[in-house]
Amino acid sequence: MASWTSDELARIGTEDELRIAPVRDDGTPRTPVPIWVVRDGDNLYIRSYRGGDGAWYRAARASHHAHITAGGVDKGVALAEENDPSINDRIDAAYRTKYGRYGGTYVTPMVAAQARATTLKLVPRP
Repeated sequence: MASWTSDELARIGTEDELRIAPVRDDGTPRTPVPIWVVRDGDNLYIRSYRGGDGAWYRAARASHHAHITAGGVDKGVALAEENDPSINDRIDAAYRTKYGRYGGTYVTPMVAAQARATTLKLVPRP
């Protein structure tokens, strides 16, 4: 399995947003949308603000593949569902720390059960 380089982790992890284009069944990318991304150690995670109703999330979950761009990194990724409560607790903390300046209006939904259930780990594809 491929892993992120320290440079990619730093560049993507410090960006406010990444653009994600979930891949359709025929292998073509959908239109990219901006979403928040957080880093936990050597991993990167995303969530759907709208929970399971988010259009990009439904498409991403169907294919488990996407193309992302952030911080000058342009890469194909696999999307792994993350259900470990201890990891999700750390991801909640990462969202609060990184995006706290936006206040509860935006951060609270990102750490609520609805969004937490959509946590996806970005796994770089070779």
